[in-house]
Amino acid sequence: MSRRPRKDAPAQGVPRPTVSVCRGCCCGTEKIPGVDHAGQLARLRSGLAGTAATVRVVECLDACEQGNVIVVQPSAEGRRAGGRPVWLGLVNDEHAEQDIVTWAAAGGPGLADAPDILDLYVFQPSRRVRAALDD
Repeated sequence: MSRRPRKDAPAQGVPRPTVSVCRGCCCGTEKIPGVDHAGQLARLRSGLAGTAATVRVVECLDACEQGNVIVVQPSAEGRRAGGRPVWLGLVNDEHAEQDIVTWAAAGGPGLADAPDILDLYVFQPSRRVRAALDD
């Protein structure tokens, strides 16, 4: 048995909330008409610039019937506080984008309550789809 003191396990997860924006086969394309997809991504990035949140573009999340899909993932601290990724579908208007920015900037899942209106956008994808995002 080693007499060296044990090191604490490193904290799991990213240090800040992450807003993952699907831009695969349907989301972010003309398959969802009437939406300024490039503008949506630009507004999310500029709204969260200088905050503790990160915006990242991901490939198809395989929830095309819910396009445009955005997933707000908790920070490591948020996950320790019980926060879990929140999947938002049909995010096709600027008001929802602003609510997402406000929530993520305040800490996101586990640390801040989402604006009530976002409940209208929440959906649960299959377990297989959720697991793909965690990879």
